[in-house]
Amino acid sequence: MSNAPVDNSRRRFLTIATSVVGGAGAVGAAVPFIASWNPSERAKSAGAPVEVDISKLEPGQLIRVEWRGKPVWVVYRTPAMLDEMKKHEGNLRDPNSEEPQQLDSAKNPHRSKRPEIFVAVGICTHLGCSPSFLNGGFGEKVEGTEHGFFCPCHGSKFDMAGRVFQAVPAPLNLEIPPYTFIDDTTILVGEEEGVA
Repeated sequence: MSNAPVDNSRRRFLTIATSVVGGAGAVGAAVPFIASWNPSERAKSAGAPVEVDISKLEPGQLIRVEWRGKPVWVVYRTPAMLDEMKKHEGNLRDPNSEEPQQLDSAKNPHRSKRPEIFVAVGICTHLGCSPSFLNGGFGEKVEGTEHGFFCPCHGSKFDMAGRVFQAVPAPLNLEIPPYTFIDDTTILVGEEEGVA
């Protein structure tokens, strides 16, 4: 052992320097670890809202987009389709969309923000099949109704507002996703106006 006097200032400097380097190393290791808790870009995009351009959508036409891995339908309903919906309300399981799975914006006779534009998740509420849009010819399935959605897998039937008919396997109306109109020709599916 040396009999040299202890240099406390040097000892303090080494202690502080070691602490700073150790702290920087801990932060350097923690940042990527904590960042790994955030969802990946792929996961973020899978749940991200989807813009839908409806400028070329013709009356009576349906377009499909994908949101969160689900098919979403946007239908331009004609005046005849809207009138037809009033004629079969007595044959529907939930004509006023009172079941709790619906958004408040879907609790009106046409289940949409604009009567002529219908937006719905295109998945049957029975077993998750995707019904077919019958623009004419639906009268073979439901008398007096020429337009609707038919699930060929198990025979569930939905009107042009996505309301399920009675005596079919599907228990609920089609789901209405959150959506908002950005302008007259663009819909943002996945985000509802005024909801944060």
